[in-house]
This record gives sequence, C-alpha cells and structure tokens, in this order.
Amino acid sequence: MEIDKIKVLLVDDHTVVRAGFRMLLASQDFIGDIVDIERGEVATKEYQRFQPDVVVMDLSMPGIGGLEAIRRLYKHDPKVLILVYSIHDESIYVERALDAGAKGYVSKNSAAEVLAKAVAVIASGKRYIEQGLLPEQNDITLTETQHSKHNLNLLSPREFDVFRLLSKGLTAHDVADELSLSYKTICNYNTQIKSKLNANTSADLANIAMLHNII
Repeated sequence: MEIDKIKVLLVDDHTVVRAGFRMLLASQDFIGDIVDIERGEVATKEYQRFQPDVVVMDLSMPGIGGLEAIRRLYKHDPKVLILVYSIHDESIYVERALDAGAKGYVSKNSAAEVLAKAVAVIASGKRYIEQGLLPEQNDITLTETQHSKHNLNLLSPREFDVFRLLSKGLTAHDVADELSLSYKTICNYNTQIKSKLNANTSADLANIAMLHNII
C-alpha cells in the first residue's frame, strides 16, 4: 500500500533560499508536492487552495512578516501544522512563534537533514524544537529576565517586528520601507511599543533587545 506523502507549503521571501529548500525536501521519499510563496500576506489563501500537511515558515519577511502570518493561519485553522525555519536562533523568537501557533522551530544554521526530520515529526502531530534553542526550565537566566520577558509578551507579532528593527538602530523611515508600512504607522507602533515596555528612548529599546539576545 502506498503511503501518503507529506504536502509542504514553503513561505520565504528569498528566491534562492526557496529553491534550495525545495531541492532538499524533494529529495526525501516521504515528501510529496511542494508549493512555495514569498509573502506572508498570501499564506492563508494558498493554504486554503493547496491544503498542505505542513507549512514551513520564515520569520523575517517584508510585509506582515512570519509571526503575523502564523497568527493568521492559526486563526483560520487551529489545526494547522507550522514549522518555523529561521535565521533567528534566540529563545525569544522561538517562544513568540510557538505562542502565535507554530508547532516547531528549526534554525537555518542547523544541518540540512534536521529540516526534513522536523517536517516529518510535525506532520505526525508532534512538536519539534531544535535542541538548544530553548533554555531548560530551571535555567537561572529565566528568573533574571522573567519580568522583561513578560513585557515583551505584551507586544503583538507586528509590534515585535517593529521593535526588533528599531532596536537595531533603524529609523522609522527605514522600518517603514522594510515592512512595507507607512511612516505614520511605524511612529504609532513606536509609541505603543515604548509604552508597553516602559521605555523612553531608542537606547532603552536597544538595551531590552540586548538583554534578550535579539541584537
């Protein structure tokens, strides 16, 4: 009896990266059809059309970005199986992706075969978090940063994207261009973010980001 192969929807804004992922996944006997798209904005529509078993999602993309795309997919279908495959290997990104609805997380720094293994595990209905991406529950660093982590959890997926870019020193105009949003919208987000994080200046945002190894 032929075993059903895993259908994969790949969401990443870099054409070369998507091509590499397709080749890697297609080389696996248990992977079936693969559809790739470059923007999170069309992920829900393509998910409805293609009905994949697993969605492999990048986080850092123009437009709504990966975290918001995950949130929208999860709202559309709480049973969606999303595996994040991102250059970001800091625990705060893993935590926010899982909170948004992802079922797994693998860094792009990992070995190629890890992605294929993660897809198979996610498709079976289990979670897959690459080893070392999340600290142990008894890690003393959790208590040291617990308060500010609670503050970061107040940020929406889009606010977190804006916070991440602003904390790196980008101007509001730069962030607007990066996320395909208006300058006024970024300024409003900036105000909301500083209020939620009890920050007064851009330097304060940078300090919070450094505390969480975001920059």
